[in-house]
Amino acid sequence: MKKHDDLIAMLLGDARSSPALERWLETDDGQRELVAYRQALGRLTRLYGEERIGTSPRTIYYCSLPTPIGRVLVGATDAGLVRVSFRQREAAFVAELRERLGAEPVRSAAKTADIVRQLRAYFAGQRRTFDVQLDLSRLTPFHRRVLMAAAEVPAGQVVSYGEIARRIGQPQGSRAVGQALGRNPVPIVIPCHRVIAAGGRIGGYGGGLGIKRKLLRLEGARMATG
Repeated sequence: MKKHDDLIAMLLGDARSSPALERWLETDDGQRELVAYRQALGRLTRLYGEERIGTSPRTIYYCSLPTPIGRVLVGATDAGLVRVSFRQREAAFVAELRERLGAEPVRSAAKTADIVRQLRAYFAGQRRTFDVQLDLSRLTPFHRRVLMAAAEVPAGQVVSYGEIARRIGQPQGSRAVGQALGRNPVPIVIPCHRVIAAGGRIGGYGGGLGIKRKLLRLEGARMATG
């Protein structure tokens, strides 16, 4: 079905989500399919794709907080922040953490207090950068390079996928950059929403284009958001 093809393209970073896809993702069926495809993508990546570094953590601590873009869920190991998610139910988030990281999630306000405090300050307009330890040990070196380049884009500015590719020394790699950003495990903290398509087009976003536009407006970015 076309909506499933569109969902796959969005998750891979090959295409932006359409208004029809965003409406479907708000339904129960859409939520179930989103979780299923994310899990399948994770399994395929482990089997055929990227080499994983490090061992699985024993425990992932998580919690949720209300924000202007809806409820945001965060997960952290003792090594640092490992996941930020929105447009996802808590049960699906817990299942994703268990499936992808092979650890038992435990709800803990204490263990996630620092990132929650910083996210609240971000949405209140009181901060635009984050000072939090990240646990990206399970990502490939290429994926980490892409995310670190995205993390250097200041609030209020945008750059293209091609520019990120140039910054990491792979000027022909804009497509791979888009795919890596589409699998950013800690959006907002690593601001992949500040990376757009060529010509000023907004590009894709795993959380939906509506949220991408809201985050850019919140930060005062000046761009064409078509």
